Amino acid sequence: MFGLGWPELVLILAIVLLIFGGSRLKDLAKGIGESVREFKKASSEPSPKEKEEEESVIEAAKKMGIRTEGKTVKQILREMSETKS
Repeated sequence: MFGLGWPELVLILAIVLLIFGGSRLKDLAKGIGESVREFKKASSEPSPKEKEEEESVIEAAKKMGIRTEGKTVKQILREMSETKS
């Protein structure tokens, strides 16, 4: 991890603890955890463009008479390509 060993990490953590104190360190860790959680949530949600594309695929499939309930977009696209052939 960045070429740091255990002794260096312990020293850094001790200095951070001395600078910020226990209670502020706890709040800082909580804030970092919430930020990471929010980042993961945002990165896993589809973008507005992806949502729009999915909706247009579903709409086209319905026009072709393909049932879309409970199916992924991948499954719908596969059925659409099989129907065309």
